[in-house]
Amino acid sequence: MRKAPPAPPAVVLDTNLVQSALVFACGRLAPLRSSWQNGRCLPLASQATAAELMRVLCWPKFKLSAADREELLADYLPHCRSVRIPARLPKLPQCRDPHDQMFIALAAAGKADFLVTGDKDLLVLAPEFGRRIVTAEALLAGSGSA
Repeated sequence: MRKAPPAPPAVVLDTNLVQSALVFACGRLAPLRSSWQNGRCLPLASQATAAELMRVLCWPKFKLSAADREELLADYLPHCRSVRIPARLPKLPQCRDPHDQMFIALAAAGKADFLVTGDKDLLVLAPEFGRRIVTAEALLAGSGSA
């Protein structure tokens, strides 16, 4: 009898990584986009992180039309597992930037294998958080199976 392949790692991707992977299709984070498209990782999303991504994609510097934004979101959100963040979470490390706390909460509530970020305010929490916090480069290089 064949063993089922291992489940892909559940990952929380910070907004900057997702935005870069989507907007710059040939950029340094293109392999990250390929990872979620090909099922090598399972991104987690909450209402707050999805709303943040939608807000960022509206920034004028990206010059994205509504149709462009819709197409980019359609290339990400269907690959995500939606996670409801409970009103009461266990005690979590506090990020210096309160806007980044949503990623810590999502990783905890969604039981993420990795929180993937380039943000120093999140990376510094790695020793005290119960989930691995890594850079996209570390994840893609094999610290995970993406």
